[in-house]
Amino acid sequence: MGIVDRVMRQDTSLAAAFLSIDLGALRDNYRLLARRAGPAACAAVVKADAYGLGVARVAPVLAQAGCRQFFVAQVGEGVSLRAILGPGPAIGILNGTTPGSEAACAASDLVPVLNDGAQREAWAGLARHLGRRLPAILQVDSGMTRFGFDPAEALALLDDPDAFAGLTLTLVMSHLACADMPEHPANAAQLAAFSAVRARLPRVPASLAASSGIVLGPDFHFDMVRPGAALYGIAPQPGRDNPMRPVVSLRARVMQLRAVSAGTPVGYGHAGVTARDSRLATVAVGYADGFPRGTAGAAGFLAGTRLPLVGRVSMDSLVLDASDLPPGAIGPGALVDLIGPEQGVDALAAASGTIGYEVLTRLGQRFHRTYTGA
Repeated sequence: MGIVDRVMRQDTSLAAAFLSIDLGALRDNYRLLARRAGPAACAAVVKADAYGLGVARVAPVLAQAGCRQFFVAQVGEGVSLRAILGPGPAIGILNGTTPGSEAACAASDLVPVLNDGAQREAWAGLARHLGRRLPAILQVDSGMTRFGFDPAEALALLDDPDAFAGLTLTLVMSHLACADMPEHPANAAQLAAFSAVRARLPRVPASLAASSGIVLGPDFHFDMVRPGAALYGIAPQPGRDNPMRPVVSLRARVMQLRAVSAGTPVGYGHAGVTARDSRLATVAVGYADGFPRGTAGAAGFLAGTRLPLVGRVSMDSLVLDASDLPPGAIGPGALVDLIGPEQGVDALAAASGTIGYEVLTRLGQRFHRTYTGA
């Protein structure tokens, strides 16, 4: 953290926007998912700095809530997470090792997900060099076409008695491509493909479901589930009731208020034009802070009143139509809700043509961050 970041976090008068992260809601979400998935174990995915919310604050809360298995994407993330959590919790590396990272992975007691032959050979080679067995996770590509051995490759591998010499498989896993669409036929197809490989490893724990997969039911839970986005308040099934508590709220200061006539163009490209005489509030959040530039149909809120977005989002600001507020109700320094009860992360994502995952992971570093509920 640089000196500017430290100063902004210490003096709220210097901050233009405020991001609040409710660690109590995070803890409740973990416990809800763990109950729903039981008796399967519930891991936690904290990659990408805990989806942008700060892994140093998030991971210890999840550990205190009972989480004993964490997942990140990269070895570097795993090394940092081990320093945060200390010995004890298992940390899996979803992308596996990159060439040359194997020794660092073993030194921090991380468990790589083996996604192809090169990763398997490199990890087994390190085990031979160290003269001890190393833990590993086997990933099967059951239909995502991203990471992992395809089922035929995995079955052929299991026919080779020396394929995992020096390694101890602690988990066999796969990932669902369409779990957020419960009726999609790919879910049943992937379940069948994964089950066929898992049947060859009956003593190895298995994991298929992430956040959305948990909602598909017990057939998808196996021995462990791996929620990520749902922990942070994202709806597991878009368009359906969200059982998760919201974790994030965002408020930003009004920097300027101005009265304009009907037909006034607003912002870059004059993409917005006022339909009436209006009062416009310029707010200190833009796409440099992670508020999506392509947002249309989103709004800010003040005392329950909706303030529609006008024109394009700029790098450091956006413009809201405050005309429906009583005179004097808003002015420079006022705080407007951009993520909150009236417009959650999923709603903002929908207005931006993206998903809540992207909104969370893009949240910027200029916010004054506050953690509550710890």
